[in-house]
Amino acid sequence: MATSEPPITDQRLAELTSAGIPPHYHTYFAGLRLDGLTEKLGIKFQHLSPEYSVATMLVEGNTQVIGLLHGGATAALAETLGSVAAFLSVAEQGKVAVGVDLNITHLRPVSRGVVTGVCRSLKLGKTVCVHSVEITDESGRVISTARITNQIIDAPHR
Repeated sequence: MATSEPPITDQRLAELTSAGIPPHYHTYFAGLRLDGLTEKLGIKFQHLSPEYSVATMLVEGNTQVIGLLHGGATAALAETLGSVAAFLSVAEQGKVAVGVDLNITHLRPVSRGVVTGVCRSLKLGKTVCVHSVEITDESGRVISTARITNQIIDAPHR
């Protein structure tokens, strides 16, 4: 990012570390917000790179009225993983990734525990990035599969 960015405060470092952002990516995330849906859903990044990213999310607190993991929460996990991975592929050029298509298929219900999303790049381009995301339960069973397409655009001025 730009060299005119202010230094990262200790509080911001703690927030980035708590979210699971690896130290070598802290400068890219310094001015970005992680207190929105990512925080509300309890998404925690375990590994981040443009090609391969992993995050977890608690089922508790993200359920529909009958007690099963909400499909929208699962979709948000998939979109978060794909969008962050796409962003990391273009961050050095001052670009960002915005989701333009998300397709998700829910294969089995989950009512407790932690789900894990594994995101793999299918295409890392200059204008479009495509990732596949497989979400599993604690037993390693696939509960959902997704594909996300992100358009690459210039970073908005803040």
